[in-house]
Amino acid sequence: MSTFMAKPETVERGWYLLDAEGKTLGKIATEAATILRGKHRPEFTPHVDCGEFVIVVNAEKAVLTGKKLDEKKYRYHTGYIGGLKEIGYRELMSKNPEKAVFLAVKGMLPKNSIGRKSITRLKVYRGAEHPHTAQQPKTVEF
Repeated sequence: MSTFMAKPETVERGWYLLDAEGKTLGKIATEAATILRGKHRPEFTPHVDCGEFVIVVNAEKAVLTGKKLDEKKYRYHTGYIGGLKEIGYRELMSKNPEKAVFLAVKGMLPKNSIGRKSITRLKVYRGAEHPHTAQQPKTVEF
């Protein structure tokens, strides 16, 4: 008996809906990264992109535990000399919670072409409304 290997052309992609209300940011990110990568599927193949689409709603209601709101920083560089910028997570969660969720999920995906392709299937929304009702996403309880 040989080991089953999924083929890229035979992978059928579904849609999943994650509600971030009252959940910690890390739990949301791990669940989303698992589905985006395809590790929840029995036919998971490491070298094939088997992942599915993920919709995260209520990103503004995600929770950061402990002192992370005050002490955790998001740092990035503009590319110019002296261009290191820093923003605290309290400000990031109030101004752009979608970016906080996006960055948390992106950090849990592999740093290669499969990870770069997988992150494009992540859709994050601030409120409870999303424009993907036609795809009939399955709600994930975690």
